[in-house]
Amino acid sequence: MQNCFKFTSLALIFLSLSASAQKSQILIARNAVGKLQAAIANKEDEKKQLSIISEGLKSTESAEKDSKTKNWAETWSIKSYLSSYAAIIETDKANSDKYYDSAVEAVKQAKGLDKYDDNAGLIKATNYNILLKKQDKGNEAYFNNDFKDAYTNLKEVSDNFPADTALALNTAICALNIQSYDESLNYFKRAKDNGIRNASVFQKMAQMYAVKSDYVTAIKTLEDGLVLNPFNHFLTNDYINLLLDTESYDKAQSLLEGNLKVEKGNKLLYFLYGYLQQVKGNNSTAILAYDKALSTDQNYFDALYQLGLAYVNTANETLKKTDADKLAKYNSLINRAQFSLQRANEINPNDRKTIQLLVDIYSRKKATDKVQELQRRIQEF
Repeated sequence: MQNCFKFTSLALIFLSLSASAQKSQILIARNAVGKLQAAIANKEDEKKQLSIISEGLKSTESAEKDSKTKNWAETWSIKSYLSSYAAIIETDKANSDKYYDSAVEAVKQAKGLDKYDDNAGLIKATNYNILLKKQDKGNEAYFNNDFKDAYTNLKEVSDNFPADTALALNTAICALNIQSYDESLNYFKRAKDNGIRNASVFQKMAQMYAVKSDYVTAIKTLEDGLVLNPFNHFLTNDYINLLLDTESYDKAQSLLEGNLKVEKGNKLLYFLYGYLQQVKGNNSTAILAYDKALSTDQNYFDALYQLGLAYVNTANETLKKTDADKLAKYNSLINRAQFSLQRANEINPNDRKTIQLLVDIYSRKKATDKVQELQRRIQEF
């Protein structure tokens, strides 16, 4: 009986010492957290911080092996926090990735065991560190053109920090590169709604809305962009083109005239103004505008083609009049059209529309050889 009592006493002492040892491991781990936070506050070097983390992780590893402390949320919360911070400061990529994977797994365990949010602070800090690491991984993938992986990582970070416009923009670009257009538009919109001023964001959003045939929103987006970036060439040009495409001619004309007062040497604005007048049937005004554009760039193909077309249209109108000299005027206008279209054809020999207009002009002039030559070229296309 006495021997039995001694055996029982020894067993109890052993169990007591074992429990005490495991609790001491948790105390060491807790202490490591405190020492790490002090080291961060005192701006001690990363080597020192990693040494503290290593000490704490050894204790959590011991606690994991114990049947009791392995079920404590605190064990996993401390491990996840220390590992996640190590993942950020470790310069060796392989080691950093190991710390990251360990933190992700540990925080899952911590969340599952922490029924009463006793370790909410550590878990929140871990999640923050994991997101920072995800951002690093996303940025690295982005610069390596691995846009799918970049999008996966940056999307989660942006969803947690929606007010960060740079994050939203990079996520949108990644989504665009993997052809997730709706997602891309959502993140561009997030960047816009949170105050980004970058003109290219508004331009890209407007293009995406236009592809979806949502022209009202596309126009509104460009207008918002122009409020923040007045007279931006790209936004202005897209805005005018969209107004023309949607036949908002009066609005387009007012905008063009306002911009031409500021940018008197802008060939594109003169071209667009000419095109607008041409669409409205004002060929004489269109001709003046195209001439203005060509005075800036004599090789401006679009202006040369539209100028030739404007001369042809004016020539056709002239024949309908009763003027005595209408035939002379007609021939003069056709000659001008021919000259303009020949110049356009020299610049872009393979443009079918230019060749077809020249065929029409040579047919009117009964220049059969020229007509046949151009028709052969068309057949070769």
